[in-house]
Amino acid sequence: MDKTQVHTSSVSIISDLKELTKVRLAVSVVFSSVAGYFLGADTLDFVTVIMLGIGGYCLVGASNAYNQIIEKDLDALMGRTANRPVPAGRMSVNFAFLVASVLTVLGLVILYLINPVTSMFGAISIFLYVSVYTPLKTKTPLSVFVGAFPGAIPFMLGWVAATGDFSIEPGTLFMIQFFWQFPHFWALGWWLYDDYKKGGFFMLPTGKKDKGTAVQIVVYTVWTILVSLIPVFGVTGKLYLTPVSGVLVLILGLFMLRYAVKLYRTRETKVAKQLMFASVTYITLLQIIYVLDKFIRVWI
Repeated sequence: MDKTQVHTSSVSIISDLKELTKVRLAVSVVFSSVAGYFLGADTLDFVTVIMLGIGGYCLVGASNAYNQIIEKDLDALMGRTANRPVPAGRMSVNFAFLVASVLTVLGLVILYLINPVTSMFGAISIFLYVSVYTPLKTKTPLSVFVGAFPGAIPFMLGWVAATGDFSIEPGTLFMIQFFWQFPHFWALGWWLYDDYKKGGFFMLPTGKKDKGTAVQIVVYTVWTILVSLIPVFGVTGKLYLTPVSGVLVLILGLFMLRYAVKLYRTRETKVAKQLMFASVTYITLLQIIYVLDKFIRVWI
């Protein structure tokens, strides 16, 4: 084998590992965890930040790898997922399982070295995602409710990593990301409805792109906005948001709500896609606003 073939093979393996662990999704989850850490830490320890990032990436990557192993036959039926390394046959199930197992152990150990509570929540997250959420996706729309629990852990996990304790502050961060999961994933499920149907996945609350689903998307978008504003009122311990930042979060929320209402009125797939991207923008900018608000108050 010449050097070109070796290089191509190495690039292909790295590309497949990135696809197996869903690198972009994993990075977004790590971003949430780091934001939570910045909110909870009295003094920043960048060694802990790096450990949180690596440990979090390992667990998210492991969850995604297990998910692709379990759903390999269903992934092969959908255009969006058919070229993933396991269903496409570029990676064996045994090798994918080995990668997932190594990442699981490595992730839990690294988070344990931060503190045991962080590792415990990491373990709960991967268990719920792989053992409960994944099997339910082909059986009931309630899978989105179950999946919202592990999906909401990263934001609060950072606070727990900083403090070693679970209290009202990380609980509030958890609730923000918990309610946000519903409009986000229902918008995704609406947008990719036909593809999900090929794989037999139930992603929408009524199972259809109908008025009932659209109403629930609007309702949970409103709940997401309201929960996000609770820290403005000074009832969430050390987690506080100034009124100015609260107004910014409200504006972001109304931006997302605009698309939710538009989806209710039009029932158009392109609007669901717009809502999905609006929801990603909302949670990302919200976390940035929360962190900047804290440090601006400290500096002032």
